[in-house]
Amino acid sequence: MTLQQLRYVIKVVQAGSMNLAAQQLFISQPSLSKAIAELEKEMQISIFERSNRGVVLTDSGSRFLSYARQVVEQADLLEHQYKIDHPIKRVFAISSQHYAFVVNAFVALVQEYAKDEYEFSLRESQTADIIEEVRTRRSELGILYLSKFNREIMNHILQGAELAFGTLFKASPHVFVSRKNPLAQKESVTLADLLPYPRLTYEQGTKNSFYFSEELHSTEQVPKSIVVTDRATLFNLLIGLDGYTISSGILSSDLNGTEIVAVPLASQEYMELGFIYPKGLPLSAMSKRYLELLKDYIAGYSQKL
Repeated sequence: MTLQQLRYVIKVVQAGSMNLAAQQLFISQPSLSKAIAELEKEMQISIFERSNRGVVLTDSGSRFLSYARQVVEQADLLEHQYKIDHPIKRVFAISSQHYAFVVNAFVALVQEYAKDEYEFSLRESQTADIIEEVRTRRSELGILYLSKFNREIMNHILQGAELAFGTLFKASPHVFVSRKNPLAQKESVTLADLLPYPRLTYEQGTKNSFYFSEELHSTEQVPKSIVVTDRATLFNLLIGLDGYTISSGILSSDLNGTEIVAVPLASQEYMELGFIYPKGLPLSAMSKRYLELLKDYIAGYSQKL
């Protein structure tokens, strides 16, 4: 087993296909396939399942990838120690539901490594995709929430995907509305107060399920409903149509301006925001640092309330 073979495996996962990975590595596809086949034979596992549509990680391959990344990262650190003129290329990917605090911590992480070479990815994804991206190791971490309504089903899904859930914080539900919306002047609102206004929710695609919804009280029937795919559109519609969405209450004026406010929602529900990661496998140094920055930001915001 060589470091080069491990780097090849990581590149194939990042590229999503042998052909594209070979192009990015500037080698022929047969050479790449042969190197990985030899590695699989030596380790006595199948890392990838091959089909006409490309390659996907096997369960054994997912575990192997996690350890391969650890080895390559440590080798890069060792090389950097003795080759100062060759900066480490940092690689990190995270998938998340649509939360501003996730972006804030990501910005802080990138700024810490701004002097190095890096390849970072932040994917604001649908809930089912977040789980799949972490399961297949396309992302190291996923950020989502549990509640009274979805906890049992989500825990069952995470267990089946061999993923663990770590708690970040627990929040009472709030509604995000435009500062000009009449609801913005209330100390708290009820579900009945929200009925005259359009409800904005995030698209969950073909794997749509009430349990995958990013918003609490997703089963409540409302007369006006708009589905969007990104935060920028949602926030524009909050302002332009006097709409609302239900979330944790944490807003970032740096990223979202000051035209949106959070108003407490009278509800027995809660949002337990947390991170998912491969069960039984060590977090990378980058993942640990990101979680530290995320917790620092959340703690700092809580002190302002």
